[in-house]
Amino acid sequence: MDQFTFTDKAKKIFFAMILIGIVTLAYGIFDSGVSGQRIWSSALINGWFFFSIALMGTTFIAINNGAQSAWVVVLLRVFEAVSLYLPIGAITLVIVFIGSSLGWNHLYHWMGEGVTDPSSPHYDALIAHKEPYLNLPFWWGRALVMMGVWIFFTFLFRKRSLAQDKNPMGPKGFHRNMVLAAFFLVFFGYSSVIASWDWLMSLDVHWFSTLYGWYVFSGMWIGGMIVVFLITNYLMQNGYMKQVNASHIHDLGKFIFGVSFLWTYLFFSQFMLIWYANIPEEVTYYIPRIQDYPWTFWGMVLINFIVPMLFLMSKTTKRNRNVLAVVSVIIFFGHWMDTYFLVTPATMHADGQIGVIEIGMLFGYLGLFLFVVFRELAKAPLVVKNHPLLDESLHHHIN
Repeated sequence: MDQFTFTDKAKKIFFAMILIGIVTLAYGIFDSGVSGQRIWSSALINGWFFFSIALMGTTFIAINNGAQSAWVVVLLRVFEAVSLYLPIGAITLVIVFIGSSLGWNHLYHWMGEGVTDPSSPHYDALIAHKEPYLNLPFWWGRALVMMGVWIFFTFLFRKRSLAQDKNPMGPKGFHRNMVLAAFFLVFFGYSSVIASWDWLMSLDVHWFSTLYGWYVFSGMWIGGMIVVFLITNYLMQNGYMKQVNASHIHDLGKFIFGVSFLWTYLFFSQFMLIWYANIPEEVTYYIPRIQDYPWTFWGMVLINFIVPMLFLMSKTTKRNRNVLAVVSVIIFFGHWMDTYFLVTPATMHADGQIGVIEIGMLFGYLGLFLFVVFRELAKAPLVVKNHPLLDESLHHHIN
């Protein structure tokens, strides 16, 4: 089957998940025992997590166009559908940013009143030193430009892909896709790091790491590859995408396996250098995570490292969709936990927890994400047409 049907049953499931998120949000708002900071913190965690997955959809399309990679061509429509959550994800983040800017929450300490005013009792000399970069007009300007460019290229890549289905672009169109991809990737290389500084690292405003942007990027990358595989696997189980073979699955499995080790390498490099140096202003990032959340923090690290190492080392398991699906789901939640620890110790300090609020809002955001992705999958044929590398992709084979 070439055209995906978004069934009423699937819509009802996703709406139920969204409803769980809404009910959870209402519960958190009206229950006096639940901190408002906890709700906003969870909104930032899930907002960033799913936004970053969508952003990696756009990024991988650009990588494919720039590298002229053939194997992934039969999967492009899945990447496109994932990327098209980007504008919705941007809205979810902007809501959090507006709340922070207007003082509805206190996620970003540097946005607090009087922190840059020497005459204020809340004055913070370090934050004042960073004011030329961390000030609301400049911060909002960067956010809107980055989101705007990312969303523009997302729709541009989609538009050109759909146009190619009707009319082959020829060598000139193919070359233009490469040029557009190059522009996007250069912009993304800088902007993704800046976004991680602005939206995540600035939560711990007294701390910084030169590895942080790449560490966050590795989590984005593996999250995107996992979601693309899981959606592809779902489609194949329901009789779609028969063009996808074991070699395509193997390549997705290699990405999941390889990027897991990249994430582990970057995590260890950042941790080892900071912990070994034992400089007070640097270890301040890890101390609350290790002391206040020892089991869940190190459990997250072990899940994201040990699980792929144990189960995805061999070629056989990377080609086995059932095994890869189970492992991918585990790593998916492991990297949600990674995002949780990027945010929670800075916003909730020692009071963070993974309870009804966090799980309920995760279900809500996941339902919204899947609804958007499945809706976009149903709008176009599941396999691109007239792509110059399509035939090579259809005959992709790894011994």
